[in-house]
Amino acid sequence: MPNDVVSIEIDDRVAIVRFDRGDKANALSADAMRQLTDAARSFHACPDVSAVILTGQARKFTLGADLKDPARTEQRAQKLSGRRLSLRAGPDMCEAFEKIDALTIAAIEGWCVGGGAALAVACDLRVMAKSATVYVPEVARGMNMSWGAIPRMTALVGPARAKRLAALCEKVDAATALAWGLADAVCEDGRALERAMEFARAAAALPPTALKMVKRDVNVAALALSQATGHRDLEAFALMERSDDFAEGVSAFLEGRKPRFSGD
Repeated sequence: MPNDVVSIEIDDRVAIVRFDRGDKANALSADAMRQLTDAARSFHACPDVSAVILTGQARKFTLGADLKDPARTEQRAQKLSGRRLSLRAGPDMCEAFEKIDALTIAAIEGWCVGGGAALAVACDLRVMAKSATVYVPEVARGMNMSWGAIPRMTALVGPARAKRLAALCEKVDAATALAWGLADAVCEDGRALERAMEFARAAAALPPTALKMVKRDVNVAALALSQATGHRDLEAFALMERSDDFAEGVSAFLEGRKPRFSGD
C-alpha cells in the first residue's frame, strides 16, 4: 500500500501493518485513520493471510486522536449531519480491524492512549512491552470514550475494571494489563513485535479456515451485545463536543494546565 503513514508487509501467511507518522505523538489524524481503515479492509477477503500484526512506532504505539488535526477543527464547524459522517472515521477504523478474518495482534511499545487503546482492543490479542502503558483520558478531556471501545474493553476486563480504565482514567501498566486480561503477553522493551510474531507464526501453522471460523465464533459470543450497547457512543460524542466541558478539557490539555470543569 503506497502511502506515507501506513505500510504493509506480508510473509508466509503473516502480515505486519506499521503505523508511523514520523513525529513524537504518532497521533491518529483523520488521514491516518483512513489509511489504517483501508489497510484493515484489504485483509477482509484475503484467504492467504492467517495473522495480522498491528504496530506503531518503535518507542510508542500512539498518543491517540490528533487534537491538533485541522480536520478536527473543520469537523467541529460542520452541522450535525456532516459531523456524524466525519465522526465515523474512528469507529469505522476499529470495526475494520475487528472484522479481519485473520487473527489480529497489537504489538504495543510505550504509550497506547485514547483512540490507540480503542484500536488495540479491536484486535484479538495484545502484546505489551514491559514499560508500555494504556491510558484512556477521554473523560478527563471532557468527552466520552467512543469508537465502540467500551463493550470491547468490558468483554476483556469486566465492568469494574472497564470503569477504572475508561471512567476514572487510570493509567494501566503492562503488568496490570496482563493481570486484568487486557494484555495477553508482556515482553522486554523493544521486543513487542517479536513476541507478537510468535503468536502470528502459531496461527500461520494452523489450518487457516478453521482458525478463522473459531475466531468468528468467539467474537460473536463475546460481543453479541456490542452493537446494542455501543451504538450511541458516536451520538454522545457529537453531543459532548458541543459542551463547555469538552472545550475546557481540550483547551486545558493543549495549554498544559489543569482543567476547570463546570458540568455544562
